Amino acid sequence: MIKIKFDLNLIKTISLFQKVTNANIKDCLEQNGKLIFVVNKGDMAKAIGPHGANVHRLENMFKKKIKIIEYSEDLVEFVGNVVAPIRPAGIVEEEGTVIITPEDMQSRGLLIGRSAVNLRAFEEIVKRFFPNVKVLKVVG
Repeated sequence: MIKIKFDLNLIKTISLFQKVTNANIKDCLEQNGKLIFVVNKGDMAKAIGPHGANVHRLENMFKKKIKIIEYSEDLVEFVGNVVAPIRPAGIVEEEGTVIITPEDMQSRGLLIGRSAVNLRAFEEIVKRFFPNVKVLKVVG
């Protein structure tokens, strides 16, 4: 894992998130106007709250959409968590390249996004924890 530096605003954001959810955070970043929180394995239910209450409360507090990702030491499992709620048919890692096989054309479109924006965003998150990953590819 690489060292991640936080600015003061991000530290305040993390602190507020932890107070509201009681979940332990591994990372926080902002992408495309959305806050993304990576929580420790097993803290996903705490972070979401009953019926998504914590998510709704935090979105109102931050005035931004948020996404919560559960961390995993296993690269394939972590990539699956990053692309959720999209459920790919398969994820395989080969020599620094992660190959994602979508279930159907709609999933493929959602994984890639217009001009590969979604795929590059997913790739940025994965590379923060697995620097040996060179690229994410969608095949199929």
